[in-house]
Amino acid sequence: MGTSQHTQEQSPPKQATLSVSNIGGIDETEVAFEQGVTVLSGRNATNRTSLLQGIMAALGSDQASLKADSKEGQAVLEFGEETYQQTLHRRNGTSVTEGDPYLDDPEIADLFAFLLESNEARQAVARGDDLRDLIMRPVDTDAIKAEIQQLEQRKNQIDNELDELDNLENQLPDLEAKRTRLIDEIEELHDELETAEEELEAANTDVETRREEQSELDEKLNELRDTRSELERVRNRIETERESIEALENEHEDVEADLEELQAGGEANLGRLEAEIETLQTEKNELNEEISQLQRTIQFNEQLLEDPGEFLGGEADNNDGPVTDQLLSDADSGTVTCWTCGSSVATDQIETTIEQLQSVYEDRLNERSEINDDLEEKRATLNEIEENRSEYQRANRRLESIDEEIERRRDRVEDLTDDREAFTEEITELETEIDDLETDDSEDILEQHREVNQLEFEIERKESERDDVEDKIASIEERLDDREGLQDRREKTTEELADLRTRIDQIEDSAVEEFNEHMESLLEILEYSNLERIWIDQTTRDVREGRRKVTKSSFDLKIVRSTEGRTAYEDSINHLSESEREVTGLVFALAGYLVHDVYETVPFMLLDSLEAIDSERIATVVEYFESYAPYLTVALLDEDAQALEDRHKMITEI
Repeated sequence: MGTSQHTQEQSPPKQATLSVSNIGGIDETEVAFEQGVTVLSGRNATNRTSLLQGIMAALGSDQASLKADSKEGQAVLEFGEETYQQTLHRRNGTSVTEGDPYLDDPEIADLFAFLLESNEARQAVARGDDLRDLIMRPVDTDAIKAEIQQLEQRKNQIDNELDELDNLENQLPDLEAKRTRLIDEIEELHDELETAEEELEAANTDVETRREEQSELDEKLNELRDTRSELERVRNRIETERESIEALENEHEDVEADLEELQAGGEANLGRLEAEIETLQTEKNELNEEISQLQRTIQFNEQLLEDPGEFLGGEADNNDGPVTDQLLSDADSGTVTCWTCGSSVATDQIETTIEQLQSVYEDRLNERSEINDDLEEKRATLNEIEENRSEYQRANRRLESIDEEIERRRDRVEDLTDDREAFTEEITELETEIDDLETDDSEDILEQHREVNQLEFEIERKESERDDVEDKIASIEERLDDREGLQDRREKTTEELADLRTRIDQIEDSAVEEFNEHMESLLEILEYSNLERIWIDQTTRDVREGRRKVTKSSFDLKIVRSTEGRTAYEDSINHLSESEREVTGLVFALAGYLVHDVYETVPFMLLDSLEAIDSERIATVVEYFESYAPYLTVALLDEDAQALEDRHKMITEI
């Protein structure tokens, strides 16, 4: 058996074979199809619609009806090397389905490919409903919004990194100027050191006499220089640690401020919102089930009116006997015998019941639309609360990390302070020892030694500072090398965001464009006498969702007729003829079929209940639709099928 959701990466198989048992009015049948148009030709009550329901069932739809006197029915589709099947069972008065059909989710096919009389797209046009909500139903707007939110976060992160690189780049001129200044200062100090060493060498004429004394003195002076160098390093490290502590404390204040804002984020409402969403989803699921049951009930009663004999185990013209005769007699006299209790029921009473069921069906559709809007709003609020909660947790973790880092650096400052005091005491002791070693004769030489030592220390400090500056410059330049990649990522993310933000608008625009283009082409071919144009006008309107006012798109069907004098005037959907209205509904379904690429998901399109259109125009519509659906199956009366019999495959026996 094959898997169930398909995308036609290659052409679909050239042939298909369908086996149907106990669906609609069919006991059992098998029919072969080829790509292109297949016409089911026959009189009323010859199971043409039932065969279409069999195709729908095998493809995955739950809109097929089980034969009235059967507890189980089945549809099997052999399609290429794969086989797909769905079984219908009657349980507790309701028909349920199971199996491995062609589609996992038949919603989009039910809307735009299975165009029977009860098809929702055709009915929406006939009733004058807002067509925008129906054409956009297959679009997962929640997923699009979630993806937009993720991309916005990614773009913000990239923007922050680019801003940081800009700040680093702005630091480069000052750092480079500082490096140049340090290099110049180091060169000057080297010159001074060279002069001081020359003066010391010239003054040190009695080296042999004072060798021991000088040696000890030099040792102490070297030790003094090293100790002062260590002291300076400790002081610099203390200063650096204090600057880091100050920066961390500033960041600590910023994170605490963020936490105060996030604490007002509605955490307490999270559980309530989740419960409300679960309740609304349950209500929606119940409504979906009720809508499906209503649709099947309406379809069942319509078939009962069309062909009462079908519900006594077969077709009226193929059965003999008093029961069938009585049923046909009742139908001719304006009554129908109830298949459950045997009593006679007036056909107009059944028609009234159908109208009442249709009204309830429309009410349930409106209720589902309202629940969908409420679900969308609550899910958006829930996402916002959960995002605030994540931000709050991240801020708390950062706060803890900052506190730990501050504590570590304070401990380091305390240790460094102890080191500084120890070095200061050591320097004092060394200076005392050096003073004891100094004599009047050596005072000048000692002073020159001090000067040399001080210059060497200063050079070392400047070179260390220069190295730090060069490391910072190298680090910044390395970071700046990432800028081009970041800018490319930002550009790609911005493009993805723009595409997502306009995707819904693009689908709406495409639907309007497809409808208007095909409607114009068909009206030109069909030549309705005074019907100039039918098109969808895309407008916007403000609606209230909960406490918010939002702007929503709306599809308004516009109609222009002309008088005998060719004066144009605007008309309404209510004034269209039944033929014009049916054609308009079919074109709207075709627009949805093309906009949502339904042909890539399911290669079948089904047409039924075209009797309101005359034979020549039916042939024109079929030929027009043929180019868009790999398999187009049409149920027609014999007289309507004659216009197509020379060009397409005909099936007359089911």
